[in-house]
Amino acid sequence: MRKQRHDLYVLCPVEATLDMIGGKWKGIILFRLTEGTKRFGELRKLLPKVTQRTLTQQLRQLENDGLVTRKVFAEVPPKVEYSLTELGRSLKPLLVKLKDWGQTNVIDRKR
Repeated sequence: MRKQRHDLYVLCPVEATLDMIGGKWKGIILFRLTEGTKRFGELRKLLPKVTQRTLTQQLRQLENDGLVTRKVFAEVPPKVEYSLTELGRSLKPLLVKLKDWGQTNVIDRKR
């Protein structure tokens, strides 16, 4: 987990959660990984607007926070797969609720 922003951090579990999964891409990366293990290139295709650098940084942070695991295969070209850890999988119900809320309150409303 990242460094606390202030002393009252422990009093707000929402802030603690958003610190781990917040940001423009982390929630989307986590949601895509609920569908199963993905290679880096697959994630790039699923998130076409993210830069390679940003995707790498976000995946590293998710890995450091214990939400994602990275498996490197010793082959040429290098193959790297990302999947959710048990802690990451525990977010699936929350991510599905966010998807459902967005579908109902954002996507469907614009139609």
